[in-house]
Amino acid sequence: MTVQVTPLHDRVLVRRLEEKESAKGGIIIPDTAKEKPQEGEVMAVGDGKIEEGKRIRLDVKTGDRILFAKYTGNEIRINDQEYLILREDEILAKVSGMAKAASGKK
Repeated sequence: MTVQVTPLHDRVLVRRLEEKESAKGGIIIPDTAKEKPQEGEVMAVGDGKIEEGKRIRLDVKTGDRILFAKYTGNEIRINDQEYLILREDEILAKVSGMAKAASGKK
């Protein structure tokens, strides 16, 4: 069974991007002690909010990589996959081009 999720208004469906498993000194950190990543990929967007009778489109689109605050949004689970639903104003930045390449190196 396939589930389609379409966020409403100015909400965005995000899949967290997993961080690299490399740790300095070869120390392995258990999954329960790891912090959840604050970077994600936009999976779906709403139509935007309506202000003064006009619809205001979102600045992000499906496929964008974004940064968001640590304790924001609502976590949901669909077909054993975790997602986050955020309001557009909870998104801190879009990540593109050189920033993507730089985020892979530490």
